[in-house]
Amino acid sequence: MASSQNRSDRLFALMEMLKDGELHRAEDLAAALAVSLRTIYRDMKTLAASGVAIEGARGTGYRAKAALTLPPLNLTEEELEALHIGLAVVGTGMEGPLRAAAESLSAKIDEALPEEVGGLAQGFGFASYPFDQNVQALRHLEPLRTAIRAKQKLRIVDSQQDTRDVRPLKLAYWGRVWSLAVWDETAHGFASLRVDQLAEVTPLPGLFVEEPGKSLRDFEKQR
Repeated sequence: MASSQNRSDRLFALMEMLKDGELHRAEDLAAALAVSLRTIYRDMKTLAASGVAIEGARGTGYRAKAALTLPPLNLTEEELEALHIGLAVVGTGMEGPLRAAAESLSAKIDEALPEEVGGLAQGFGFASYPFDQNVQALRHLEPLRTAIRAKQKLRIVDSQQDTRDVRPLKLAYWGRVWSLAVWDETAHGFASLRVDQLAEVTPLPGLFVEEPGKSLRDFEKQR
């Protein structure tokens, strides 16, 4: 009796054969996979029950009706970030069909995003710079979010080794880049920093309270 792993491999192989949209006779599928007709019929029922769009019957053959579709999804900004990270990993770390699939999926997401999400709809897909640089941003995101929620002052060292003390105000995600809006206490002004270019992020003992001219609202008014 075939193992469950072998059956899983066989089902995947069947989907690969059927996705060309052509009609495939059960006899040919059975011969290609070295299994019985009965096994093919059972596997077709399994695929159909799993939601794979297949049409056909015994004696006529089988084919995939259409590309797989998903119901509409409502994604949070964090979920979009996670999806972007996954696509960036595949897009920069793989070659061949997987990279092509990631590029295609990225384009579909770009097209599906509503205009009102603003920057997120502008080129959601792959980072415009190598992903190994983007790793710098990933490791800072959670500490930055924590500091924003707690109103915790931070000491930031950038990639040029310049140091500044800041009040973190907002993280923004633009599909390719994470940016941090801050009140820079060193330069006495607002700044928008690329998170991937931050070398160190260190919490400082002092918390801050909103002050006129230094708040997120003031930052957004000046834009």
